[in-house]
Amino acid sequence: MNHLNARSPLVFDTKSLGRRPGSMAEVQRTVEAPAHLGTDVIAVQEGQPVRLDLRLESVMEGVLVTGSATATATGACVRCLDPVDYPVDVRFQELFAYADRAAHHREVGDSNDEAEEHQLVDDLFDLEPVLRDAVVPSLPFQPVCREDCPGLCSECGAHLADDPDHHHEVIDPRWSALQALTTDTPSNTEEKRN
Repeated sequence: MNHLNARSPLVFDTKSLGRRPGSMAEVQRTVEAPAHLGTDVIAVQEGQPVRLDLRLESVMEGVLVTGSATATATGACVRCLDPVDYPVDVRFQELFAYADRAAHHREVGDSNDEAEEHQLVDDLFDLEPVLRDAVVPSLPFQPVCREDCPGLCSECGAHLADDPDHHHEVIDPRWSALQALTTDTPSNTEEKRN
């Protein structure tokens, strides 16, 4: 497993917690959002503040981390392209296993998927993957500035919210030849008189 940088804002030290089951610590921290905390449409932008409230509990298998994260995601309305701010308030819980316990579970075949398993590294754990797994699915797939946003005109791109009566006379090209019969042109007017 990779070495963790103890200075990283999303890396937490559990040494003071100890290995005695039942030990608990609460941690509040505001960190800068890591890169790619969202989708191409809406995301918590890199460097924006993320408020973390965590409870760390020592259990037999490792450290159980229960917490919440609050932030603001920004993006664009999928209907009108106006800026959108979306409040993020997610909760999560994850077990960070002691390395020796995780190895034992792998030996006896008791571990489901090694890729999904989170481990402590030198009493440190990295919250970034857990935070990403909690935040990204909580974001709207198609964010809108308001539920009844009418979007943009498909002909000219005008904001329909600014002009609700906006419309274009669109004639089906298959019928355009017939329009000449209804238009009063000099030749049509003369034919009508005769």
